[in-house]
Amino acid sequence: MRIRWRRATAIAGAAAIVVVLGFAASKSDDAPSVPTEDVSITVPAGPGDAATIALDARVYEPESTPAPAVLLAHGFGGSKESVDNQARRLARDGFVVLTYSARGFGKSTGTISINDPDREVADARELVSWLAVRPEVALDAPGDPHVGVTGGSYGGALALMLGGTDPRIDAIASAITWNDLGQAFFPNYATPLSGTGVAAPGVLKRGWAGVFFGTGSAPDEDAPTDTGPPASVGEQICGRFDEALCRASVQSLVSGTPTPELLALFRSHSPVAYASNIKAPTLLVQGQRDTLFGLDQADATAHQIAAAGTPVEVRWFNGGHDGDAARGDSAMRAFLHDTLIDGKLRPTSDAPFNYALPGTANEQGEIPSRRMAAPNYPGLQGTDAAEVRALPLLAKSPVPQNIIRPPGAAPSAVSSVPGLGSVLSVALPGLDIIGTDPPGQAATFSTQPVTSPLTITGSATVDLRIQSFAAPGESVLFAKLYDVSPDGRRTLPGGAVSAIRLPDSPDGAPQNARITLPGIAYQLAEGHHIEIAVGTTDQAYAVPVNPAVFSVELADPQVQIPTVDGSPTARAVPLSPLIGIGAIVAFFVVAFIAVKVWTRRRGTADADPELAHVPLVVTNLAKTYSNGFRAVDGVSFRVEHGQVLGLLGPNGAGKTTTLRMVMGLIKPAAGEVRVFGHKITAGAPVLSRLGAFIDGPGLLPHLSGAENLRLFWLATGRPAEDAHLDEVVAIADLGAAIDRKVRSYSHGMRQRLAIAQAMLGLPDLLILDEPTNGLDPPQIRTMRDVLISYAKRGRTVVVSSHLLAEVEQTCTHVVVMNQGKVISSGSVRDLVSAGGPTEIRVDDSARGAAALKGLVGLGRVVATDGDNPRLRIDMGTAAPADVVRALVDAGVAVSGVTSSTRLEDVFLALVHDPRAVDGASEKEPAR
Repeated sequence: MRIRWRRATAIAGAAAIVVVLGFAASKSDDAPSVPTEDVSITVPAGPGDAATIALDARVYEPESTPAPAVLLAHGFGGSKESVDNQARRLARDGFVVLTYSARGFGKSTGTISINDPDREVADARELVSWLAVRPEVALDAPGDPHVGVTGGSYGGALALMLGGTDPRIDAIASAITWNDLGQAFFPNYATPLSGTGVAAPGVLKRGWAGVFFGTGSAPDEDAPTDTGPPASVGEQICGRFDEALCRASVQSLVSGTPTPELLALFRSHSPVAYASNIKAPTLLVQGQRDTLFGLDQADATAHQIAAAGTPVEVRWFNGGHDGDAARGDSAMRAFLHDTLIDGKLRPTSDAPFNYALPGTANEQGEIPSRRMAAPNYPGLQGTDAAEVRALPLLAKSPVPQNIIRPPGAAPSAVSSVPGLGSVLSVALPGLDIIGTDPPGQAATFSTQPVTSPLTITGSATVDLRIQSFAAPGESVLFAKLYDVSPDGRRTLPGGAVSAIRLPDSPDGAPQNARITLPGIAYQLAEGHHIEIAVGTTDQAYAVPVNPAVFSVELADPQVQIPTVDGSPTARAVPLSPLIGIGAIVAFFVVAFIAVKVWTRRRGTADADPELAHVPLVVTNLAKTYSNGFRAVDGVSFRVEHGQVLGLLGPNGAGKTTTLRMVMGLIKPAAGEVRVFGHKITAGAPVLSRLGAFIDGPGLLPHLSGAENLRLFWLATGRPAEDAHLDEVVAIADLGAAIDRKVRSYSHGMRQRLAIAQAMLGLPDLLILDEPTNGLDPPQIRTMRDVLISYAKRGRTVVVSSHLLAEVEQTCTHVVVMNQGKVISSGSVRDLVSAGGPTEIRVDDSARGAAALKGLVGLGRVVATDGDNPRLRIDMGTAAPADVVRALVDAGVAVSGVTSSTRLEDVFLALVHDPRAVDGASEKEPAR
């Protein structure tokens, strides 16, 4: 039986492969529509192949034609659907856009050869020829369209290789991709300064290689399931990969050491083989948080293109495969507009080199950054455009440090997780395994604390003397540059490490080697110092499992630090402008299932037209965590247009977990959520119609309220006029305080500003989780007026709360949850009018409770003693007169009967005695 691979849950990092260019902001509902046409384009299969390949493609037309064209390539694991939003934006910019699913992906036929110049790259050339005969495409000459090519990761390499093999290409915009695939997957950052003088083969990035190979080798989930055994193990393992490529890769993936044949194959499938032939102006966008394709890959490509005399620009951004991959979108669109429409060789608004300087995470868990510009690209080691500073290094001890690789290479250092990188150290500051080297496995060398901020722009280098007592071919080490604060907290910028494999020393003598540390753009704060660590293990790499000992000391007691004198341009968008630490962690949970999310076709295919006007429908929703705790159990409810629905329940009822699933932050174990008829998954386009406030406000205290709102809206990628900023500020009743810095706000003001963020764009559905937490009574009253005012404008609000009096005065409808289940729902009026508990004042509550035992239809009876004895009774189906008669017949004096009409009393009756609730958190248990 053929195994149906569950690619979606294999590894978190697969999310970054599939959405390599991100472009996560969904198209605004009121943006102009873009005409599209789906086509099938037939191309030759390849050398020696008899069949042809059918490429599933789509054309997007601008308002005015003929127009320049853009060929848009997707990332590995994606298809034409995964770049649909970016294609629509490019079409609105005035381009004819052609997207397609590369062979082996989506509905296209063929197998995956990873940008084979005779297959995938040849396919792209055929597509350029196809564009040349389209009447809507502007031409430079017959058969020569005015065309640019763009893409990220897998698509970024395709863009560069097409530009180097097709002279008809007029502009190239490539993001987060490789220069040499062999060097990217088998890096070695040690250059011998003595001994053999020949670098050894690199060290396999086992984590990323597993993601890459696993995604491509898994069969398409939509394909029919085969019965019976496969024709061969190779057929089963290779999946959609070309068999020759697969066979060449498997041996090295098992051994962890590349064969010369595989390195030659990977090199021929890489931009390095063609970059010197590129004649079109090129923009290279690379991520500073990218453990798959680091800054060194773009650096090599930039030098190769520049050496041929072609204009090239380089932009680094605070993201990549390990973070937000969408930051390069606007720069690439601007570049294509300038070069293809305005006819400029380079954008006039940007310098040839741009980079981002990440700040430190603030109290909301955000990573703000500054965008810097320099007049020339200096390269990673620096040129005339960069200054190289030498900082003295001190060893931990005056003698060589001996470090061990334990048997099995366990425990291993954890520097990053593929797809998450160093962001885990921000999201989980208490998780000590991130950025920590196991005892006895690392040699360390430190600088003195810097007396003023130090900017690192590029790759630092350090010369080491290393003696290896390892088996031949197993001298593998890992070098890192840490930022160490005065209190000893270590930060690994970018989450990257430099893998090292030393050549074998015939006589076992020490070897001198220059170690190139990962390329970064980072500012070391005053009082911090640099620590260089050389370790023996790293969980992201293929580490030899035999025990070994290494002796490490400084060959030159200093570290060379490149720094660029850049000028600030604008503040970059923080990693998470709204959500706090809890939601960031929730995002990473979603990343574990993101392959399935992003490889499925997105759009309207799963929409239910009968629910198109219903804001929210929750059906049989359930969530069970890994320890067996069932936080949500079969929850169903419906929210109609114009309602203000209160989600009520004691602590542990499952309210917040339910709202996180509504937002797509957590995948339900069962059931579904539909917003305006669309099924909710992570990143679903319909989420653009929803505003939310969950897990507390995420605000930048050093900015004003208005600046926080503008910055958040900028991150959505939607037009500024769609924010309705003035209207939102008026609804939130922020007044003149909107221009004050947030650090001066009271707690209530911060809550109202966070809700104003959620209201930006006036979303049709607003979801708020405990918005009145920590507010005093006047602030609660103001918040109530804000919500009522918003709902009166024809929109829908869902608010969770435990303040029952406020819900009664604010909400039109209510859903009551307890222990993960819905125990009641309906309008507030109906729920209250149905009656809460009946209270009967008696002379002896114990005797009265005994008298009512066995009364048919009667619910729970709670007796209260003291100076005012009474019975609190859930009447059920029993008539009040029968209850009073039973008491009197038993000789119990009755002095008064009252029925509650307060929501609070109804709620307490529904959940019974609130003291029975154990207060367990509905949040995911710590693991």
